[in-house]
Amino acid sequence: MKGTNNRSTAIENTSWYALFSNGNGIKAVTLALGVMLHATNVYLATTVMPSIIKEIGGLEYYAWNTTLFVVASVIGSVISANRISKLGPRKSYQLAILVFSVGTLVCSLASSMPILLLGRFIQGLGGGLLFALSYAMIRIVFSENLWPRAMALISGMWGIAAFSGPFIGGIFAEQNEWRWAFGVLLIICLVILIISSLILPNTKSAKEIPSIPFLKLLMLVLASFSVSAGSIFENSSVNIAGVVLALFFLYMVKIRENKNSEVRLLPSGSYSLSSSLGKVYAVMSLLTIATSIEIFVPYFAQVLNGFSPIQSGYLTVLIAIGWTLSSILFSGVKADFSNKLILSGCTLMLIGLAGLTIISFPMDITSTSTKLVLTCIFLFAIGMGIGAGWPHLLTKVFSLAPKGEEELTSTSVTTVQLIATAFGAALAGLVSNVGGITNPGGFEGTQNASLVLYGTFSLAPLLAMIIIVFRNKK
Repeated sequence: MKGTNNRSTAIENTSWYALFSNGNGIKAVTLALGVMLHATNVYLATTVMPSIIKEIGGLEYYAWNTTLFVVASVIGSVISANRISKLGPRKSYQLAILVFSVGTLVCSLASSMPILLLGRFIQGLGGGLLFALSYAMIRIVFSENLWPRAMALISGMWGIAAFSGPFIGGIFAEQNEWRWAFGVLLIICLVILIISSLILPNTKSAKEIPSIPFLKLLMLVLASFSVSAGSIFENSSVNIAGVVLALFFLYMVKIRENKNSEVRLLPSGSYSLSSSLGKVYAVMSLLTIATSIEIFVPYFAQVLNGFSPIQSGYLTVLIAIGWTLSSILFSGVKADFSNKLILSGCTLMLIGLAGLTIISFPMDITSTSTKLVLTCIFLFAIGMGIGAGWPHLLTKVFSLAPKGEEELTSTSVTTVQLIATAFGAALAGLVSNVGGITNPGGFEGTQNASLVLYGTFSLAPLLAMIIIVFRNKK
């Protein structure tokens, strides 16, 4: 009986009820709202981007809107440890929301692509800070037994955002009023600002305030821009040069990290596949890169299938729905089964991407309706695949935190995810342009671009599977 009672208590302490009891609930919701704002903006921008291109042009810079946003998010994520230590949870959260609001206002008033890109960069800076703070505060606000549930809840906000983002963006885009879609985000910002000001603690960290690694951030930005800049040229040599230059800047970041151990972007062991933490980060990065195909899904749907903005926007929802459902369903799986679950998720992602590649081939025997159904199934499979293991990958990162680097490790979760997203977006733009999305463009160029994009990105989950199998053998 005593053993049974102990097991029951353990289950209760890790349940959803425990997360929402004893005052934890309002704190969990507050952190989740910050991620929801960031995620809603991601899906909203993806949905309205084809309409923006029609009005102000700049198709060759299509992926730049995501790349700049995510690169800035990386900066925001990296400085989050400094901000939360110096300002405390409440003021750092307020700062993030205010910066995000300024960027959103610039986007809503943009009359040209350069101005829009500026707004997206400012948005990303605030969004990345907000995103990282939400994850980092899990360690501060909740006990360790509630980490998986809290992370699943916050990750689940991408599912809610996947509905709200395309809906808000699609409604206004179909009325040729895409600017007002960003205006709605400003209202959400105000609501979150008020709630966070009332709920979040204002206690500053007693530890030494971490410095901001400006030089390393600059090299990361240059690495992302190298890939993006190379993508706007039709010359394959320039494309390759951009990728090589990006790899050089990443290598320099690694060198700087090894030389300067006091001001780090990532905790010790992050850059080596021989370490457990390095392998987990590598898998997280590859799976995140694989999902970057979603930024082009609405454009493909509108050009190839004649979908409306709101219809094409909701195709990307399928990845988020699968991610959310899978995260919630499998977040309570025992730790000793998590590796098999992560590997199964990678396999499901590979099937989804391979399926999208196959149906992208010109085939008269496949009707438009059949392709639509298959596209939905494969996108949903990609989301289910990454969601199955994501909470457990994050938990592994937390548990592998080097001694004395626990806070850095907490914020590094978002840093790694955003860096991978930035490079995924930049590579997606490069691959799509090489595939012909701008030249020859039109239906033929877009169809070939979709084939090349899905096929190339199928390699990401495959490489993740190899790393997982190698890690288990070791």
